[in-house]
Amino acid sequence: MARKPDEQEYKEFKKIQELNENLANSEVINLFYYDESGFSLDSNIPYAWQEKGRELTIKKSRSKNITISGFLSNNGQSLKSYKTIGFVNSEMLVKIFDDFSTNISKETVVILDNAPTHTSKLFSSSIEKWNNLGLKLLFLPPYSPQLNKIETLWRFIKYQWLDISSYLSFENLDNNLEKILLDFGSKCTINFS
Repeated sequence: MARKPDEQEYKEFKKIQELNENLANSEVINLFYYDESGFSLDSNIPYAWQEKGRELTIKKSRSKNITISGFLSNNGQSLKSYKTIGFVNSEMLVKIFDDFSTNISKETVVILDNAPTHTSKLFSSSIEKWNNLGLKLLFLPPYSPQLNKIETLWRFIKYQWLDISSYLSFENLDNNLEKILLDFGSKCTINFS
């Protein structure tokens, strides 16, 4: 059974989120949603079509993992992404946020969840440095992934934009992910309104 967020904390966060979205829509601040998602040859395809009487098979094999770390803009039109072969640890995460913070032009708020790497001592020790650069972090209430817009992006990539050929080889998966990330905002779009 899925756990639910604390009702009061959830309501309070929604008010803060709405305020930040209004400030971003008025171009007073920049607002981004951050998260990571893993991709491997273990298929995420919930269903597929094939000719009647023909069996559809996907070769299952252990594969390396590709982790995409992303900052999705409030309007869902732009994405700053980072690709890692393997998993993102706290040290890598600090480097990602350091890089992202060097490109901000005005106060920027990033909404993110409470994953262990996001709350680690190493990551937490850099928050003041980012605050001084104009980058503010806003942590989601526990058990509230639905409030993080970038979760929608991960679902689109895994269940709509990655075609079945992505799972034929690690190279295909890597190339198709690169293409989707390059096409995001032009050919690959999401309407968040």
